[in-house]
Amino acid sequence: MRTILTIVAVVAVLVLGKIFFFKKPDLGEKGPGGGAGAAPSGAKGGEKGKDMKGGGPAVAVNVFVVNTESLDNVITSSGTIFPNEEIELRAEASGRILTLNIKEGSRVAAGQVIAKIKDTDLQAQLKKLNFEIELAKQTEARQKKLLDINAISKEEYEITANKINTLNADKELIEANLEKTVLKAPFAGKIGLKNVSQGAYVTPTTSLATLVQTNPVKVDFSIPEKYSTLIRVGRNVKFEVEGQPEAHYANVVAIDPKIDPNLRTLKLRALAKNPADRLVPGMFVRVSVDLDIAQAIMIPTEAVVPVLKGKKVYVVRNGKADEVMIETGVRNDKKIQVTSGLRTGDSLIVSGIMALKKDAPVKVKGANK
Repeated sequence: MRTILTIVAVVAVLVLGKIFFFKKPDLGEKGPGGGAGAAPSGAKGGEKGKDMKGGGPAVAVNVFVVNTESLDNVITSSGTIFPNEEIELRAEASGRILTLNIKEGSRVAAGQVIAKIKDTDLQAQLKKLNFEIELAKQTEARQKKLLDINAISKEEYEITANKINTLNADKELIEANLEKTVLKAPFAGKIGLKNVSQGAYVTPTTSLATLVQTNPVKVDFSIPEKYSTLIRVGRNVKFEVEGQPEAHYANVVAIDPKIDPNLRTLKLRALAKNPADRLVPGMFVRVSVDLDIAQAIMIPTEAVVPVLKGKKVYVVRNGKADEVMIETGVRNDKKIQVTSGLRTGDSLIVSGIMALKKDAPVKVKGANK
């Protein structure tokens, strides 16, 4: 019992001591910590609160003053050179090659004989038909006289006359087959590597060589679908070839009537002159298409921040960093076009972007135009 009373007494002493000896001083009144030292302490606390409300110290940034400038709208694309015309030379008839006028890498004129296939059997058939036609004509002439004096029937005469027509048709067929034994160049061009030699037996499936026309050449390339309405047949394009310092020029001659649904691109074809054969089919080219020059807002590419929903930039407004979502167009090596989101005169932040947040205080240390 005595122990319990002792504990209660100790607890009571501690509670009374806390109330009377450890009471928090009132900084707004005179007393401990008050008087002349109270005001500075309050002021310091006020400044600290202000800093916390403002989001910390201001971030020093460089800005770019947004303005319009002439946009030399150039589309760049990769392409390939193709020959203007290209075929595999094949004989229409089967047989042994008697003559082969193929010199690899040489030029041939349109209509020039490339190969001649043995045709002795057809020549013999043609000779036989000529004899039969001659005899049929003589018979027809005699029967015509007999018909005039009613010595034969009209039916007999008509059978003989029809035989002449039939023989002439057979002759035309043989002459057509004889024409197939001669292979001629359908257009002027250059002979490629030959695949057969003189004396070889060939069929219509045998490829003798290739014939290509390399002046002019075709330049096939593609552009993004959003530029499809800006390209017309007749527009000039510039292209460069690896290993050749000078630029080449071509003229658009055809536009694919449909857009590739997988790549979302439109295919175009241009023709370029190639008198010196410097443009070889199969070459890779870099094509540049100059579109109409217009006024556009161009900003430095380093100011653009990719986000999940698109692209954003930071601008200075009322001493703070403000986030602005933008839409972009064409770009070059240093700048990118902004089609919506910015206005001329906006102060675009171009430095310290990674450390910025929305409504963060900023301090402009330099501006560029």
